[in-house]
Amino acid sequence: MALSNVAAYFFLIILLISTRVFAFDSCVSNSNKGNSDLSVIHIYGNCSPFNPPKPSSSWINTVINMASKDPRRLSYLSSLVVSKKPTIVPIAPGQQLFNIGNYVVRVKMGTPGQQMYMVMDTSNDAAWVPCSGCVGCSSTTLFAPTTSSTYGSVDCFVPECTQLRGSFSCPSTGSVSGSSACFFNQSYGGDSSFYATLSRDSLGLANDVVPNYAFGCISSISGNSIPPQGLLGLGRGSMSLMSQSGSLYSGVFSYCLPSFKSYYFSGSLKLGPVGQPKNIKTTPLLKNPRRPSLYYVNLTSVSVGRVQVPIATEHLAFDPNTGAGTIIDSGTVITRFVQPAYEAIRDEFRKQVNGTFISLGAFDTCFASPNEAGAPTITLHFEGMDLKLPMENTLIHSSATPLACLAIAAAPNNVNSVLNVIANLQQQNLRILFDTANSRVGIAREVCN
Repeated sequence: MALSNVAAYFFLIILLISTRVFAFDSCVSNSNKGNSDLSVIHIYGNCSPFNPPKPSSSWINTVINMASKDPRRLSYLSSLVVSKKPTIVPIAPGQQLFNIGNYVVRVKMGTPGQQMYMVMDTSNDAAWVPCSGCVGCSSTTLFAPTTSSTYGSVDCFVPECTQLRGSFSCPSTGSVSGSSACFFNQSYGGDSSFYATLSRDSLGLANDVVPNYAFGCISSISGNSIPPQGLLGLGRGSMSLMSQSGSLYSGVFSYCLPSFKSYYFSGSLKLGPVGQPKNIKTTPLLKNPRRPSLYYVNLTSVSVGRVQVPIATEHLAFDPNTGAGTIIDSGTVITRFVQPAYEAIRDEFRKQVNGTFISLGAFDTCFASPNEAGAPTITLHFEGMDLKLPMENTLIHSSATPLACLAIAAAPNNVNSVLNVIANLQQQNLRILFDTANSRVGIAREVCN
């Protein structure tokens, strides 16, 4: 009897331990209720698979460091113009750092599925992953094509090869269809490039599988901005997830990005119309044939508190000829306005906040935290929809010093800086809905930390 009591006691202890382990696995997204929900993880989170260096001093310094890459990102976004001549980028081995993409989704490539953490990017179309034998790839997780029963390279003469942005190489004569793979170079982030083979394989998204998905199998990298385990393009072009998945998702997806400061950085990417918010205000998507991947919206004005900021129409207006206008982008860290628009917004914000202002990194409107009680709400007025930014999406705080900073900045002051970019810090804890079939974007409040 005593022996059976001891056995029962130990069984109870093991049961309690296993229950606690499963009950408190905070790295499992709470939003994965549907077949097509994917966890979204911030690279600095405890659930990040990349083990990046954790912030040593304060979150504001971490964001400043991440935002320091924004000018290159905006320059890159400004360069996304369709051209008949290919862009040829030199390829050389280089150290790979996770400098551009800040949110990743967990997917599976191949059959059986090989787990990869890919950056989600709404301003790119193509998907690409580092493959076995890659030169310059620092990730220990590489896709192994030879172990996938469904992998195959794409022939040089299929339409997808010519639809790739960047330069591609095919023999001009002496070849027939099926005899040559499609190789291509592509730049990313403004300072980096990669060389890849256009390939096809199964793409696993939660419980869904998209067969014959075209993607780049990277063999070499140059620069510091290529995401370690690849990128999933969520743009509007023919190579994007929405285009390649066809009727599976009906051209609809949404995401909720958790806060940078959330202890567990897990949000969700929802694919398809099922489970999307019903009552959500939307604004039309605008099409720019010169930059077909980007999600342009019509930002008509900006208010600070009750004051509508006087911004000249040309600084907000959509112009497909120059690429000017406003886009929603998941890869830029802090929202950027062209210089005149930003200065008008900043100056009105300063008028309504008492105190002395200093600069800190990318932020030029930092003030003593006790004064933030009087900080006004910033409202972005889109056609048919207003977005009042929560204060957590407007100000960023320093834990090292009692400072709060306006988390918006000016676009790089160069010849291509015609874009206003609504960036991921201002999108946090919001459900951003993209309905490409009906050419609209919706935004609703949702706490997804």
